[in-house]
Amino acid sequence: MTSMEKLDILIVGVGGQGIILSSRIVSLAFVRAGFDVKQSEVHGMAQRGGAVSSHIRASANVYSPLIPDESADFLLSFEKLETLRYLNFVHSGTTVLINDQRIDPPSVAAGKQEYPEDIKARIAKKTKKIDFVPAAAEAFALGNERIVNSILTGVLAAYLPFDKKIWIKTFKETLSPKLLDINLKAFEKGLEFKKNF
Repeated sequence: MTSMEKLDILIVGVGGQGIILSSRIVSLAFVRAGFDVKQSEVHGMAQRGGAVSSHIRASANVYSPLIPDESADFLLSFEKLETLRYLNFVHSGTTVLINDQRIDPPSVAAGKQEYPEDIKARIAKKTKKIDFVPAAAEAFALGNERIVNSILTGVLAAYLPFDKKIWIKTFKETLSPKLLDINLKAFEKGLEFKKNF
């Protein structure tokens, strides 16, 4: 086990972005690093692009799978607007990592509501530790728009105290061989982002 006492990570976005797969990879990496881990998922019409969230709690002993309000160490958001939905978990020490991608919810697509333009300002009222990641653009550059989740997993991994070998082993155990190479490239790309923040 690492020297960190506990970590609470909330991963959020919309259905179809690969949030659950990323959560499983992160959870398994914690297990490989010697933590007790609890994971809880909420799918909210995930098949239709509805909100999806996953709580990951890691410590020497974890007793509840759900992160309390204002207790997340990290909020990893796969879509900008979805970040606002989970601000109640953020406090001044939370690191918020956001995929710089807009996916209009049904209410916005139907013209009933407007997509907010002040997302960063709203988050900044809770924490100053905010980084936007052009994960969708990077995935497109790598030739596969479905690997956004592996890029974002890499971004998060850069903040966590695990040996890179743990992550690679976890990817190998989780993904089929035909998907492994491109997802490991995406993961490596995500790891590089923290150097630029």
